[in-house]
Amino acid sequence: MAVGGAAYLVSKAIKSSRVVAFADLGMEAIYEFDVKDMPVTVAVDSKGTSVHQTGPAEWKQRISDSLGGVAILQ
Repeated sequence: MAVGGAAYLVSKAIKSSRVVAFADLGMEAIYEFDVKDMPVTVAVDSKGTSVHQTGPAEWKQRISDSLGGVAILQ
């Protein structure tokens, strides 16, 4: 996942690419990229853990800890 407007930085991180499947689909084909210093965050890892689920819970706890354990309502 990348923040909006980061396409330029992401494009500069791609050093090479190759089509690995469905070449006839053009831009919808499946590509493999060789990247270096790509400015993104892994949203879902290989085990299925999603930052969209873990992130809010982690930051809620961090904020509560910084406020001396005050519970934060949703």
